[in-house]
Amino acid sequence: MKSSFQIGRAYSICRKEVRHIVRDPFTMGLAIGMPLLMVLFFGYAMDFNVHDIDLTVYDQDHSRASRQLAETFQSSGYFNIHYRDLDANLAKTLDSQQARGVLYIPPQFEKNMSREGTATAQVLIDGSDNSTAGVIGGYLSGIQTAAIQKITGQTLAQPVSVATRYLFNGELDSRWFTVPGLSVVVLAILGIMLTALTVAREWENGSMEMLLSTPVTPLEIIIGKLFPYLVMGFMGQIIIYLTARLLFGVPFAGSHILLFVGTLLFLTACMSQGLIISVTTRHQIAAIQFSQTLGQLPAMMLSGFVFPVESMPVFFQYFTMIFPARWYMVIVRGLFLRGAGVTELAGPLLILLGMDIVFITMAVKFFKKDVEP
Repeated sequence: MKSSFQIGRAYSICRKEVRHIVRDPFTMGLAIGMPLLMVLFFGYAMDFNVHDIDLTVYDQDHSRASRQLAETFQSSGYFNIHYRDLDANLAKTLDSQQARGVLYIPPQFEKNMSREGTATAQVLIDGSDNSTAGVIGGYLSGIQTAAIQKITGQTLAQPVSVATRYLFNGELDSRWFTVPGLSVVVLAILGIMLTALTVAREWENGSMEMLLSTPVTPLEIIIGKLFPYLVMGFMGQIIIYLTARLLFGVPFAGSHILLFVGTLLFLTACMSQGLIISVTTRHQIAAIQFSQTLGQLPAMMLSGFVFPVESMPVFFQYFTMIFPARWYMVIVRGLFLRGAGVTELAGPLLILLGMDIVFITMAVKFFKKDVEP
């Protein structure tokens, strides 16, 4: 006859797991070191703002106006100007990777400007990296306006004036966007991997047989093993939060209570998935492989961290809904930059709660008390 759930037995398993974690430097290092290293590495490495663009200038006019046009590119802060003699094939400069772009100023540029009021210059951009090329192309409109004002000394009259104001991230700092999203990636990998190893390790070491010889229920084992890793997951989130605020200057406009609730629900969902993996595989190598597949790939590719969900094909927009990382990404970015409230985040929070119930139920169901798989 199966015994009923008792909180005391779950607490004993939790205390045993805590002692094991304290004696295991790898687990402690993974829980504390990985969040800090990943945030520092990706926070500095991932910058969607393009700077220091090498631009080769072929100036065939050698006039005051042509020099002012080139200087406008230089003074924008995005381009590094390099003057060179004319090459018959302008694309050769891009083919040889000598520059990311080419500015060709034809002869009679200044004369055409003063006589006809218009002059033409050509900009060639390396389109092999379409994301970078798109950003560079976006710079050209502002540079063109600045160049006209600098060369003619006049401001063009516009029949319609459109003033653009960016809300929530006025400077369009990409780190304000990427660093909060990194918490989703880090916690997904950390949560699934830590718990995926715990039960699988005990099966390999033979200690699970001893635990199953006692009148303990699967739910007591799951809760006892889940709680210590939830605490470690919150430690990782605190490290990420402090690094984002103090080192990268990312603002936080939302409620810390909502961040706590969202993090709790997300970690529970991830760690429940890890327990499902561990109780079904019973081998650490297989558990690591499955945890990377379910943790890293969805968090990086299908959560909206790199690619906006709205830009994906319709099938993948719906497919991302089955992953907790997609909903936690909405919560984190909404809280950090927009100061989203309970009404806006109620949907993602309820979905994560539903996932917690489903995953924990599956873990209890899949947990076999027999020694043989």
